[in-house]
Amino acid sequence: MVQTLAMPVAPALSVICNGHNNNLLTNASLSFPVSKQPQYPGLSIQCARVGGVEIPNNKRIEYSLQYIHGIGRTRARQILVDLKMENKITKDMSEEELITIRDEVSNYMIEGDLRRFNALAIRRLKEIQCYRGIRHIQGLPCRGQHTKNNCRTLKGKRVAIAGKKKAPR
Repeated sequence: MVQTLAMPVAPALSVICNGHNNNLLTNASLSFPVSKQPQYPGLSIQCARVGGVEIPNNKRIEYSLQYIHGIGRTRARQILVDLKMENKITKDMSEEELITIRDEVSNYMIEGDLRRFNALAIRRLKEIQCYRGIRHIQGLPCRGQHTKNNCRTLKGKRVAIAGKKKAPR
């Protein structure tokens, strides 16, 4: 399917009729204004990249760092304390400050390395067939929670059992 996009060729299109035609538009000109692209003053496309993740510009750096997998509230605050940096909005930070934050964040295990480490730990538990590994295989909670009523996140949606009806009271 071919899609066409109608766009004006010139900034303004004007039609000028010369004196040869004897119609209503003799010696008149028509101009069609061109619609301008909408402007969004608060929207900026640039995002700061830290640890391979684009963190939001419009939030304070403490909360922006939490968009990185492996950095929570405590670690984000610790990074700012270690760098003796104030908690200002990300877009107001200079390039030097962003470079020091990138260097500090690179000292921690984040993103792909952390996900890989956790996956290998779970795979090891499954291979040695320990209690936690078996619970991971079965898709059940492995930290001692009760499973009679809850743990729907791990078990999935409820499955109706045919022929089972509630007992009359």
